[in-house]
Amino acid sequence: MSKTFFKTDRKENFQSRLKRIAFNFFPAYRRTGGRICFLSHDFREVHVKLGLNWRTKNYVGTIFGGSIYGALDPVYMVQLINILKNEYIVWDKSAVVKFLKPIRKTVYARFVITDELLSEIKTVVAREKKYTIQLTAYFQDEEETIYAEVTKTLYIAEKEHYKISRRD
Repeated sequence: MSKTFFKTDRKENFQSRLKRIAFNFFPAYRRTGGRICFLSHDFREVHVKLGLNWRTKNYVGTIFGGSIYGALDPVYMVQLINILKNEYIVWDKSAVVKFLKPIRKTVYARFVITDELLSEIKTVVAREKKYTIQLTAYFQDEEETIYAEVTKTLYIAEKEHYKISRRD
């Protein structure tokens, strides 16, 4: 499959391509076996690929749960940090992984940050100074069969509010 496994109108540019390549070589991410295969120029859309190979295979011959989680783990947080920039703090709080079917083939996940989601985040943070949100991603194959679901809980706050709350 090409890096455009999911249909999208978004485009990579030279800078986002370099960031994608660098992210894939970052040791902690590289060892998951996952690869970012598309990173839109505005960080609004990311595609991840995870294949079954000697690094990702578990004892029973399917993709190791740690690889499934690790390949998806940082994506939403990194997207939001790059989109929201320096006015906000973004942290992962927790995750729930549902292993729905054993994975014996290459699977793909898509992460999309919509205008509506960004508006919701900014509105709630402006009002409450912080926001805890849950975002879900799925690993699926070419037939759109879903094999794993990961729901990430993220904490987003105004930078100044976060600094003050850390002092208390």
